[in-house]
Amino acid sequence: MQKTVAIGSLTLKNRVFLAPMAGITNLPMRIIAREGGASLTFTEMVSVNGLTREGRKSFDLLKTTSEDRPIGMQLFGDEPEMLAEAARLVEGYGELIDINMGCPVKKVVGTGAGSALMKDPAKVGRIIRCVRKATSLPFTVKIRTGWVCGDDTFLEVGRIAQEEGCDAITLHPRSRAQMFEGKANWSKLAELKGALKIPVIGSGDLFTADDVVRMFRETGCDAMMVARGAMGNPWLFREALALLAGEVPVAPTVAERLAVARRHFELFAEFEGGRVALMEMRKHLAWYSKGLPGAAQFRAAVNRIEHAAELVGAMEEFFNG
Repeated sequence: MQKTVAIGSLTLKNRVFLAPMAGITNLPMRIIAREGGASLTFTEMVSVNGLTREGRKSFDLLKTTSEDRPIGMQLFGDEPEMLAEAARLVEGYGELIDINMGCPVKKVVGTGAGSALMKDPAKVGRIIRCVRKATSLPFTVKIRTGWVCGDDTFLEVGRIAQEEGCDAITLHPRSRAQMFEGKANWSKLAELKGALKIPVIGSGDLFTADDVVRMFRETGCDAMMVARGAMGNPWLFREALALLAGEVPVAPTVAERLAVARRHFELFAEFEGGRVALMEMRKHLAWYSKGLPGAAQFRAAVNRIEHAAELVGAMEEFFNG
């Protein structure tokens, strides 16, 4: 089975990526995913309005390190010229530019961005044309199947993306109306793959290594992008790559779970400071502890903790208990 994938001039060492997730895929999360085996990660969504108006907070979302490369920078907006300008502004910050055309949340689609763009393929074409002229970096878009179930525009948008110079396209095969409910329709990934020559990246309902292997087998996609399945489970990348190589996956030990959770906390403290580290790690520990005995009580206790040393002690007691 093919082990690498090329997106424009960028060749990735494997075909399993960490998807961009708002409020989740910050620098500490990306480093943890890379150490788990992800070959490509993405920033959180970055507003083109913030970038073009010199918003420091927007540029802070592009913060990275040498161990967090290559990185894709995901932008969102709805104006072709502003997206092109934002692409020019971020060109030196990473190796790939992605435009979000799939986010379903109200505050994004209410501005005409995210999955609202799936209602207007002609506008999608104008956006891609403008951004393609503005940057020489590998360029991708992430889409959904359409605005509502049965009103699919993904094949049309896919063909437009290819014609206007996109180097790859990611499909999360749900409509905007589905949000994250129901099941992702992987057969639509196979449809898109059959219709295009550029690489197609699959997303949606990848929670185990078996899911990753099955999506490759059922859809023929060129790469996979893991989102919610990676939260608290960076070992999914390692396990998926082992299965793809015909090897037996190695599940994390309790000691490894604790070590990675502690490292995640330390990375937060290093890059974001102690108070942010404490608050952010509370939600990540809810995911790291999922499915383990006493997880509910642990989560309740963690949410009351106000000091780093106390949090580390609670983690050690829980994972070693």
